[in-house]
Amino acid sequence: MTAPAATTGSHSVIAENLVKKFGDFTAVDNISFSVPTGTVLGLLGPNGAGKTTTVNMLATLLTPDGGTASIAGFDVIKDRAAVRKSIMLTGQFAALDESLTGRENLILFGRLMGLRKVPAAHRADELLEAFDLVEAASRRVGKFSGGMRRRIDIACGLVVRPEVVFLDEPTTGLDPRSRQDVWNIISSLRDLGITTLLTTQYLEEADLLSDRIVVIDKGKVIAEGTADQLKEQVSGTFCEVVPSYPDDLHRIEKLLADMVPADRIRIDVSRTSLTLPAVNSTQTLVEIVRRIDAAGIKLTDVGLRRPSLDDVFLKLTESTEVPEART
Repeated sequence: MTAPAATTGSHSVIAENLVKKFGDFTAVDNISFSVPTGTVLGLLGPNGAGKTTTVNMLATLLTPDGGTASIAGFDVIKDRAAVRKSIMLTGQFAALDESLTGRENLILFGRLMGLRKVPAAHRADELLEAFDLVEAASRRVGKFSGGMRRRIDIACGLVVRPEVVFLDEPTTGLDPRSRQDVWNIISSLRDLGITTLLTTQYLEEADLLSDRIVVIDKGKVIAEGTADQLKEQVSGTFCEVVPSYPDDLHRIEKLLADMVPADRIRIDVSRTSLTLPAVNSTQTLVEIVRRIDAAGIKLTDVGLRRPSLDDVFLKLTESTEVPEART
């Protein structure tokens, strides 16, 4: 008989030095992190970074080759059944019976989770209303749009309240409006006090939704913190200059060359803008505008910018990237 969950203190997910190998390939290499109860952790990284493998170990779908982990106080190896009762896992593709209606899917999940027929039907109606699916309740799931499928999939996982929700790239392939619907759902999970682990390759998504972010690359944790803390790792505020004519970029580069070291002035890959650190904030901006105006160069935009998670991720991973050949 499985022992009751130990008191987990303030953390519902704890991973310590998790390792997973597939033959000679190490997919997850000593990953450690924890998720405070009732918060959202964003597990951020590119395709192949090890995000899904990590989630699958935490959800007991894969057995770790090293390290330990607990979910809601239950060990993922010793108490697999208890872990599975404590979680909800939604992957990139909805696991639904397409021949059943939305309401029938919800009732089926309720019955599978041990609810009697009437309570299962009642819970289905509550979730249909909560997820704005009342009008689609009698429609076969096979006819649902991508966003509706994702909503009903998440709703099915909430028939019985889980301690921890794993959302593995839940907005992959969705249009912007459907993505917004899923974002609203994730925010509502936090409001309910449910702990959420969100894996994503979308920097905007991690920035918007996560209380804390763990960045992984090539199976290793390379950074952890709040979005603001991660952004502080990039050199503060910078100035972005967008000329009306891209051919003027190199002229601007020469005009500003004495303001900062040469390697700190960067022309973006699309060759439409230029950025440099704003050492003295507004004073730097004023001086840039003065010089460009004196040179008679027209601008589409100029302003101070804070670093984005895109900047953070590029800085964190640039040492492991193979530089492209320049022609």
